[in-house]
Amino acid sequence: MSKYSLNINGETRRVDVAPDTPLLWVLRDTLKLVGTKYGCGVGECGSCMVHLDGIPTHSCKTTVAAVGKRRVTTIEGLDPEGKHPLQVAWQELDVPQCGYCQSGQIMAAAALLAENPHPGDADIDEAMAGNFCRCGTYLRIREGIRRAAVLAAKKAGEA
Repeated sequence: MSKYSLNINGETRRVDVAPDTPLLWVLRDTLKLVGTKYGCGVGECGSCMVHLDGIPTHSCKTTVAAVGKRRVTTIEGLDPEGKHPLQVAWQELDVPQCGYCQSGQIMAAAALLAENPHPGDADIDEAMAGNFCRCGTYLRIREGIRRAAVLAAKKAGEA
């Protein structure tokens, strides 16, 4: 076992795990941050998406040793009060059906909006291509992202 000091959602968290432990399992099993979901285990579905220094990353394929000093943001850290424009839009529009993939969807969408605050449909489709929804709520997800962009613009005083 090895000891790691990780920056998780703005807090320093210390864990004692094997270096090859996937970040997903450190988050879920060791730190009890269960918003990040296990989907496929090979980085294809996006359910395990977190941000490493703002970059969407599959936590199932990222070992704890590879994290280093980078900031890890999970769905719990996006906005602890659930007031991020994406979280608000998701609730307003009732985006999820089963909801299992939605934390990964929101994390991918948050990275998109941070880079492009006014994305078009093609931008959204490209950014979300690596996130699968077994319920097929893609149109509602796209609508949620568009709504979140409007909410973020209002919050920033642009509208």
